[in-house]
Amino acid sequence: MIPAIRPKVELLSPALIDQIVGEAYLILEREGVLFENAEARALFRAAGASVDEAAQRVRIGRRLVEESLLQTPASVVLYDRQGEKSFHVGGDDVHFDPGSAGTRIVDLRTNRERPPVTNDLVTQARLTDALPNFHFQSTSLVSSDVPPIIGDSYRVYIALLHSAKPIVTGTFRVEGFGPMRDMLAAVRGGEDELRRKPLAIFDACPSPPLKWSHLTSQSLIDSARAGIPSELISMGMTGASSPATIAGTLVQHVVENLAGLVLCQLAAPGAPVIFGGSPSSFDMRKGTTPMGAVETMMIDMAYAQIGKALHLPTHAYMALSDAKTADAQAGYESGIGAVLAALAGVNVVSGPGMLNYESAVSFEKLVIDDEICGMAYRLIDGIAGREIPLAEHLFRDFKPDTQFLTLPHTRKWYKLEHRLSTLPDRDTYDAWVAAGAKNIAGKASDRVREILDKTPVRSPEPALAEELRRIILDDARRNGVAALPV
Repeated sequence: MIPAIRPKVELLSPALIDQIVGEAYLILEREGVLFENAEARALFRAAGASVDEAAQRVRIGRRLVEESLLQTPASVVLYDRQGEKSFHVGGDDVHFDPGSAGTRIVDLRTNRERPPVTNDLVTQARLTDALPNFHFQSTSLVSSDVPPIIGDSYRVYIALLHSAKPIVTGTFRVEGFGPMRDMLAAVRGGEDELRRKPLAIFDACPSPPLKWSHLTSQSLIDSARAGIPSELISMGMTGASSPATIAGTLVQHVVENLAGLVLCQLAAPGAPVIFGGSPSSFDMRKGTTPMGAVETMMIDMAYAQIGKALHLPTHAYMALSDAKTADAQAGYESGIGAVLAALAGVNVVSGPGMLNYESAVSFEKLVIDDEICGMAYRLIDGIAGREIPLAEHLFRDFKPDTQFLTLPHTRKWYKLEHRLSTLPDRDTYDAWVAAGAKNIAGKASDRVREILDKTPVRSPEPALAEELRRIILDDARRNGVAALPV
């Protein structure tokens, strides 16, 4: 067998990467980054960084950054709820998960947006658990039928009950980290075991330009000390909250992410950190942030390349769309994004299922995007020489009526070489009409109902489910919430 090469796409020359990173070091040392969090500033001061308390500005020298990069693991390994299946996050490995923190759901019946409720969170977790091309789940929705004060921990509670896949999540409040960590530790059987086999990634977002808030800084500190990987989500918008050029936005992106990375290492040397983001091109005509714009995808691919040059695991928001429904725009933006993310070797790709500038979730789109992600995986598997000789022996004694359908070679290799998709239409026209002439959104809607009707919930053991409920109820009561939805 002649092995396949892994197809890759890179956008930056080594010289341009060096220039971007070099300017980022200069800005970190000369201008610094704002940190609202007093504990974070104290950690920087103890490490020898220049701290202006009045301005909350921290100037970070190149040596401290480089030492922190050396301490940061080049990869992360996540485990499922059972602690059995592992996922390597690093190198060029690619893992898709649904996008996060949607405040709206596209209703299956009306095709209109509405606020999500608990049942939508359950549906999202169950679908993600059943769809094979999503390696991770995400706390994709914020439930409107629980008070916002416990919205972050409640999302994790629902996710742990209804899916066994690792979770991509994040905190909405400083106090939210404790119960979320406690639930994850309960699944693992203790904090030491959670540190050994991480179950979740916590997103933390700086506020562009060049600022880490009190909340997000605390998330970095708490996650680092708990051994939970932090995913740094820089969110510059070209010409609005970051420079108008893609290269200029990349400089800012690196500054913000490196500042967060250093804080993680000061809080706990060796803490796992993922170099990620959710930047965007800014549409000056509409005042919007198009996540499906090709420039947005180029920024994502480029900073992922920089992250790899710094020997860090990477993340990006791709395979999502600015469309408002699962239409052709949603398809082409998500398809291009998924393929480019895979070719760029982005380790954690968040976004499938998302519409409307990263704010809404569509279950139909989630099912469609699972097929798209499967195609992207097949692409980066490449083309292998399955056996030697490749084909010349199949043409010996060739005749005009030779058929390959009945050859042992076809039976041996066909399923290994081809994805047998079920959702895309592969029928003849007459067969498609006879089957109801449904477009892909209609077929995806049917698939959603089929999964929910026929796929059993992979619930945790009753004792663990009860312990999770105790933790979330304690969090609710501490915050004045008397009851939770059934």
